[in-house]
Amino acid sequence: MKILIVGGCGTIGKKIVDALQPKHQVITAGRNSGDIHVDITDPKSIQKMFEDIKQVDACVCTAGTGFYGDYNTMTADDFMPGIQGKMLGQINLVLTGKKYISREGSFTLTSGIAAEHPAKNGAVVATINGAINSFVLASAQELKNDLRINAVSPGLVEDSFERYGNLFPGFNLAPMRKVVNAYILSIEGAVNGEILKVYS
Repeated sequence: MKILIVGGCGTIGKKIVDALQPKHQVITAGRNSGDIHVDITDPKSIQKMFEDIKQVDACVCTAGTGFYGDYNTMTADDFMPGIQGKMLGQINLVLTGKKYISREGSFTLTSGIAAEHPAKNGAVVATINGAINSFVLASAQELKNDLRINAVSPGLVEDSFERYGNLFPGFNLAPMRKVVNAYILSIEGAVNGEILKVYS
């Protein structure tokens, strides 16, 4: 298969690339790295990326972050970068990319544990992750050409503990091997409209 991985040079993305490359043609995309550059906050950039790549069999996105901060001082402005990036960025990948995905191809988006189990100061991330999950459930009923769509919802991944562990006190670690397998299940399997949760 020809597989596009947006965020393919990130912590999770590069592990997915390593797992898929022996069997598939993998193209990585990112804002500042990868085989092709894309800014997922810009619909025109997404459109250009797909026009340049042409048709793919699967599109995976692991890109996007969100704000953590004190709920009592939080404003709507704190939500906007994550909404424009992780949420609308992934939504636009699907809305734009659906005509570039081969029949019976797939999208795999990334949400996260905060949708169900928000950490303290994590209202923004919880909201964004929940929206992504809802978009996947709705899109699975609407996509044509037998396209599939799923989200992988990882917990605190082992490889990210040093960077993000302080934001998730008391959370169990999700083994990277299990997280990568969830993406492979979505890409190579037959599941559709699923939130593939890997929390520990």
